[in-house]
Amino acid sequence: MAKNKDIEFEASNSKIKLGTSDYIVRGIGYVLVTLYAVACVFPFLIIIGTSFTSESYIRTHGVQLFPREFTLKAYEMVIGSGNIWKSYLLTIALTLIGTVCGLLIIAMTGYALQRKDFPFRNAISFYIYFTSLFSAGLAPYYLLMTQTYKLLDSYLAVLLPLMMSPWLIILMKNFIKQIPHEITESGKIDGAGDMTIFVYLILPMIKPALATIGLFLALGYWNEWYQSSLFLTAKVTVKPLQYTLYEIVNKLDALRNSVAGQYVTLTDIPEQSVKMANAVLATGPIVLLYPFVQKYFIGGITVGAVKG
Repeated sequence: MAKNKDIEFEASNSKIKLGTSDYIVRGIGYVLVTLYAVACVFPFLIIIGTSFTSESYIRTHGVQLFPREFTLKAYEMVIGSGNIWKSYLLTIALTLIGTVCGLLIIAMTGYALQRKDFPFRNAISFYIYFTSLFSAGLAPYYLLMTQTYKLLDSYLAVLLPLMMSPWLIILMKNFIKQIPHEITESGKIDGAGDMTIFVYLILPMIKPALATIGLFLALGYWNEWYQSSLFLTAKVTVKPLQYTLYEIVNKLDALRNSVAGQYVTLTDIPEQSVKMANAVLATGPIVLLYPFVQKYFIGGITVGAVKG
């Protein structure tokens, strides 16, 4: 009983008493954060509202927060061809495969480069850092991918370049560097090999790093269109989502230019609403994924790892 009373007494004393000034500062902070959150959400709500608004109303009154003259014509035009769903599946596959493989490679590279007993680790680290500062240029890169690696019209041309990044390797290395070296030594004393130590000791402790870098990789694959524009020609029927939406917008612009001055009215072509619908279709899934990953950003890497 005495021990319980001591615990309750310590718990009551651990509470921090807030004064009037503290409440004022917190209140101002809550107001500013709320205004900032509204400012971030407001444009996305405008995009959603405008995507369901008729093109004639948009041209007359501008973008809308709430749908006016509600219509699904923009979404019907984007989805009508049927290729959009194939592009969705392709992008999801590329994102999952690229993120998992990239995380594994980046984590192993970062772990190896921070090991003091790894030979040439400083030279390899400098080599990786050097590639982030200088580039050979677009023409040699294109020739390398198409002539040397023979990746023209191959999905590997989209998958492989985004799998690793010098900045992400350096970030992972700094994450793992915070883990006490005694953990690795304790695993060696128990007879564990390097791969066992990495899988069972290191990986569970770098979940925040894996979540953070995994989100960067996933965003890179999900928003990718540049590699597709370089290496995927018209022979490839199914292309990643972002590039497919990009082609739809370009075709609409070309259609508007071709019918200008003819008998087709420009308001019949939902140019602005299609652009907004593309933005909704492109960002919707990744926005829904973000809240599930956010909690790992503030988690400590080595909390409770070393016990006294």
